[in-house]
Amino acid sequence: MTENQAPETAFFIGDVAVDDYFTADRWPGLADKAAFSESTSYVGGMIANAASVHAGLGGATEFISLLNHGALSQRLCEDLGEHGVGTAHMLYDPNVPDSRNMIFLVGGEHVVLYVETGDMPMVLAEPALAALQSPGFLYTTLSRAKRLRAGELAGAEVLAQLRGYGRRTVFDLDVEGFEPGDEAYLEGAEVVVMNEIGFGLSFGSPNVSAVNTWMAEYGVKAVIRTLAAAGAELYDGEGVTLVPGHRVDVMDVTGAGDTFGGALVFALSSMASMADALSFAVAAASRAVTIEGPRGGVATREEVERFREASAVAAG
Repeated sequence: MTENQAPETAFFIGDVAVDDYFTADRWPGLADKAAFSESTSYVGGMIANAASVHAGLGGATEFISLLNHGALSQRLCEDLGEHGVGTAHMLYDPNVPDSRNMIFLVGGEHVVLYVETGDMPMVLAEPALAALQSPGFLYTTLSRAKRLRAGELAGAEVLAQLRGYGRRTVFDLDVEGFEPGDEAYLEGAEVVVMNEIGFGLSFGSPNVSAVNTWMAEYGVKAVIRTLAAAGAELYDGEGVTLVPGHRVDVMDVTGAGDTFGGALVFALSSMASMADALSFAVAAASRAVTIEGPRGGVATREEVERFREASAVAAG
C-alpha cells in the first residue's frame, strides 16, 4: 500500500450476539444442580469480537451477519458502530431468531450456551459483493463460508471468486476444526487458525510433516494452533515456530481467541512478517484475559505494544 492509497478494508463474516454473563462455583453434571449468580450483559459474538478488536487497533473494518429486524438486532448494530465497525452490508431475514449467548464463568474457565440461529443461506447483495471483490482480508468460519451465496455461486465457489480479486481468507476454526470434504472451502486460505481441540480433531497429534504436507496440497499459506496461556504455534509449510504466551493474572478468557484473530488480521496488514504478526496477536490475546467481558481485547495498537513490552520485561 502506498502513502496515497486508502487502507484495505477487512471483512468479518459471522456471528454477533448479546452475551449474558453468569458466575458459578462449579459446573453441574447431568441430573445435578448448582447455584449461579447473574453478572452482567455485553454485546459479543466470536466474529463480531474479532471485528471490534481489528477496528480498535485502527483497521478499516466491515462486518456481515444475518439478523432479524428486531430491537436486539438494532442494539447489536449500534454497538458495532460505536466500536468503529461498519455494518452497511448487513443481511436481514425476519425468520432469524434473536442472537443471544449465556456465558458461565467457572473456576477460571468459561462455558458458552448459545441460541441456534439456523443455517439459512447468506445471499450477498451486489454492493457487498462489489466491496468484497478487492484486495484485503476476509475473516470467517467454516459454517458461515458454507452459507455464502452470490448469484449462482455458492460456498467454496464464492470464496474462489473472491480470491481471484485478491481477497485473502483467514479461517477461525476454534474448537470444531475441519472434516474431510471441508478442504474445498479452506483451499488457498492465507491462514487457518484453531485451538488445541480443533487442531486435534483436524490433524490428530501435532505432526509437523503431516500438517505441512496438507498445507502444500491445498495451497494454505499458514496454520496456527493456539495454545491458551502457552502462546501459539505457527506452521509455515517448512517447520513449526512457537511464540510463547505472557504470564498474566486471568480474569476472563472469553474472547481471547477472538482478540487473537482480530489482532492477527490487523498485524498481517501492517507488520513485516508472519512471525511478527503472530507475536503481536499473542500479546493482544494475553492482555485480553486480564479484563472481563468479550470485548476486553479491544485496544489501540499502542496499548498492545506497551503491554507486550511491559510483560516481556516482567517475565524476564
